[in-house]
Amino acid sequence: MNQYFNLADWLVIFAYLGGIIVLGMWFGKDQHNTRDYFLGSKNIPWWGIGLSIVAAETSALTIIGVPAIAYGGNIAFIQMIIGYVIARLILAVVMVPHYLKGEIYSPYQLFADRLGAGARQTAGAFFLISETLAAGVRVYVVSIPIQLMLGIGVMPSIVLFVVLSLIYTYVGGVKAVIWTDAVQFGLFLIGGLFAVFYIPTLVDGGFSSVMSQATQAGKLHWFNPGFGLDAPFNIWMGVIGGTVLVMSSHGAEQLIVQRVLACRNVSDGRKALVLSAVMIFPLFLIFLIVGVMLWVFYQGHGFKIPLPESQAGIKANDFVFPIFMMTEVPHVLKGFLIVAILSAAMSSVSSALTSLASVSTMDFVKGQHGSRSEAYYLKFSKYSTVVWAVLLIFIGYLSREVKFVLNAAFTLRGLTSGALLGGLMLAVFWKRGRAVSVIIGMLASLVCMIALSQYSWSIEVAGKTETHKLFWPWFTLIGTIVTLTVAWLVNLMAAPKAEGAI
Repeated sequence: MNQYFNLADWLVIFAYLGGIIVLGMWFGKDQHNTRDYFLGSKNIPWWGIGLSIVAAETSALTIIGVPAIAYGGNIAFIQMIIGYVIARLILAVVMVPHYLKGEIYSPYQLFADRLGAGARQTAGAFFLISETLAAGVRVYVVSIPIQLMLGIGVMPSIVLFVVLSLIYTYVGGVKAVIWTDAVQFGLFLIGGLFAVFYIPTLVDGGFSSVMSQATQAGKLHWFNPGFGLDAPFNIWMGVIGGTVLVMSSHGAEQLIVQRVLACRNVSDGRKALVLSAVMIFPLFLIFLIVGVMLWVFYQGHGFKIPLPESQAGIKANDFVFPIFMMTEVPHVLKGFLIVAILSAAMSSVSSALTSLASVSTMDFVKGQHGSRSEAYYLKFSKYSTVVWAVLLIFIGYLSREVKFVLNAAFTLRGLTSGALLGGLMLAVFWKRGRAVSVIIGMLASLVCMIALSQYSWSIEVAGKTETHKLFWPWFTLIGTIVTLTVAWLVNLMAAPKAEGAI
């Protein structure tokens, strides 16, 4: 067990773990059919769904990694959040009416309505593959600091929060996930606010001294007007790349769209997305400021636990916040901060499980063979949730042997996001399109983005050769453009040969 924890810390942690499971099971009782299981019976208030949207996209890796970005650099990442806000507002106006026009279970049903089962299953497969890989790898990467904090091994750490998340997800479906997400959002928001107010008390001169040192060191620099396709972050990446990225993640990927589909009506769906837009900017700003404050603190204090070396895609700076929690925060409060990390981890796992289960059940099984009873599909949904949990544990454990696997996994997600967004735009707005054109466009986007992700170029700067690569904020935009262009060209070439074909 960890030497930095006492009995009170462990009591806080175990009380949280037990309480969140009981809460999830209570909120998710009375599941009678797939509508209850995947849409929460459409009786969840919009504000709960809005908070759940933010919690679903904010993993423990975010809470650990965002402070690490500011600790190692500055707060320029906030430029990306501008696009995150813009995208939500666009989706609230443009896409929510399409999601809630009837009763659908995933955005891929919109493909079926316009283009048929082939396009629907192509889009569903893109999501299943990318989300399984990304979520499985997140499970492993988050387990690294959890090992450090709880003093347990790799497999126990992975199994811990996957199985705990599975329990209430299995029993209660999306309703349990949404309500536990809302509670977990509050916990890690409080954790971030506590850190913002607590760290300055440990520095001579308090808050004003911390901000002064941070300003002098350039840690509060946030605006980069220069345009670039590679790092570092700039305002164009945020306003253009970030907007398109979130239009895909929140408009074409089931992980987030499932929550909007659980809203009662269009008005509630729009309010939920707008609430998430209001909350996401201050949330990320808080954790970026935490990273800046940690940098100032450790300029005058040594690490009581040496920073571990970078491993499997997680950098040494990602350990700074967990080490601070363990060594500098008083007991009991320390337990609450660890709970904030665990809550974010469980939120991201439960969100992945319910979205994967809903697509595999509703788009592939019920969507193709919808002749069985509701009891059968509800049972299949729960069993598929267990299968996905096992797969996430398996992928997470395998990831320990792969160097920089996190970058590869999130790059793959970026490779498919443009195809999904482009395909959805075509399915909803392209009245003369054919299924084959859209499918070929999506596949071409994937191939093109795989090639671009491996491409690098060299520039001579002051007599030295610098190697550059396309930065991930641009992936979705480029992938979307490729999907739309190729689909249009294929449709144009096929038109004379198949006039009137779908």
